[in-house]
Amino acid sequence: MDTIIVAGATGDLGNRIAKAAVARGAKVRALIRAGTAPERIAALEAIGADPHPVDFEDAQALAQACRGVVCVVSALNGLGDTILGTQTRLLDAALGGGAARFIPSDFSIDYRALPTGTNRNFDLRRAFRTRIDTAPILATSIFNGAFADMLNGEMPLIQRRVRRVLYWGDADTKFALTTKDDVAAYTAAAALDPAVPRNLQIAGAQVSARDLAALMGEVTGKRYGLLRVGSLGTLARMIGVTRRLFPARDQVFPAWQGMQYLHNMFDGRAPSGPVDNARYDVAWTPLRAVLAQQ
Repeated sequence: MDTIIVAGATGDLGNRIAKAAVARGAKVRALIRAGTAPERIAALEAIGADPHPVDFEDAQALAQACRGVVCVVSALNGLGDTILGTQTRLLDAALGGGAARFIPSDFSIDYRALPTGTNRNFDLRRAFRTRIDTAPILATSIFNGAFADMLNGEMPLIQRRVRRVLYWGDADTKFALTTKDDVAAYTAAAALDPAVPRNLQIAGAQVSARDLAALMGEVTGKRYGLLRVGSLGTLARMIGVTRRLFPARDQVFPAWQGMQYLHNMFDGRAPSGPVDNARYDVAWTPLRAVLAQQ
């Protein structure tokens, strides 16, 4: 059995990745911080993962934890101290421990095509990408677009009460949407693939606002319309104003950060295809099934 590490396995996506890797026959070493709540440890043990307490500030201990693994998967989430600090220490430990591969915590829109400064969280990942590309390890970034699960609450595109789908700019701009479970299943497969490429593009669905309105009509049996909130320039100005009034610099997802994600989705420069879906045997969740959950 190949052993992989999942860092951030107590988080939402990390836990799903650990579970999917166990299902594929891997031994999962879940790195956790000392003092992690017993219920979180029990949850990892319940899915078949091996919780491994480690001090992320202790380079030697972290490298020892990475010995004997084929791949280190980072599902860490946070600001600069996490994405550039902790994740860099994890990369150094992967090198010191002899891991062959590293999957960084990207799991997002393909930020490579977007200008610097349009998304703070993407800029952090872009900076880490520069670091890992100079390291002697096989790195793989997985770009999945936005998480489809967020359409049922966290992402305000679908206004069910008034039966409208919001958009900025062009209602026919396509963007990628993938469920967290599908991202996790694909990541687990990539972690076990010795020939995995540098970049992988996946999409459970590639849709536009117009497509979403049509799908919502089919799912609910009620007609959904489109509502153009403004241009991309208008959205950019709203982001600037919100950021000045409510900076919340210590929050990972302040209001303006979510608005930056929406701007990136409707920007049209981040590719939604072609995709590498067929590389691994993942049973992709239809977007219709996601929308029908609420």
